[in-house]
Amino acid sequence: MNFRAVILAAGLASLAPWIALAASEAPVATATPAAGYAQAEVKKIDVEQGKITLKHGPIENLGMPGMTMVFRADAATLAGVKVGDQVKFKADKVDGAIKVTELAPQ
Repeated sequence: MNFRAVILAAGLASLAPWIALAASEAPVATATPAAGYAQAEVKKIDVEQGKITLKHGPIENLGMPGMTMVFRADAATLAGVKVGDQVKFKADKVDGAIKVTELAPQ
């Protein structure tokens, strides 16, 4: 065996534990919402004013990072959720305001 073959064999042998580790690790499950949805916690609801305050993650279709903010929403959309609920939602610009168009408890 020549010197180059010995160096190559030693180098490959040193990678074997890393290759085995990478092959044995299962994919990590993530808690991402369904496509188009953002996740949030309901902080406040005002049905009479048609407003909901959400502490939300990124809203991709609006290019918005996670934050806490007030959204417009109609009474039917607000039905079935309460303060403290974890929800998934969709929001969009409607008549110049950002409005929650879909909202569901998780």
